Amino acid sequence: MISILKILLMLTEIAWFILIVHIVMSWLINFQVLNLRQPIVAQIWYGLNKLLEPVYSRLRAFLPNLGNLDLAPLVALIALMAIRIVLNDALRASIY
Repeated sequence: MISILKILLMLTEIAWFILIVHIVMSWLINFQVLNLRQPIVAQIWYGLNKLLEPVYSRLRAFLPNLGNLDLAPLVALIALMAIRIVLNDALRASIY
């Protein structure tokens, strides 16, 4: 049981990293620090979009439309933090 919880925690840490990279890249692209005409930037950006768009689209179905403000990444980060808290508590409870 403990090893399964540790694996799930590791997967949430990877998902956390992917979400943070996507959010930072979106800011850098919007402020024109990064350019999508660069092949490596475009490849990473479109790969992250393909990976995260199914999650974001499900969250956007429940969130109100705020125009240009997209709250889906923020809600995804908060949900991921909540999952990590639950997994950490379950891990501590299973150790004792």
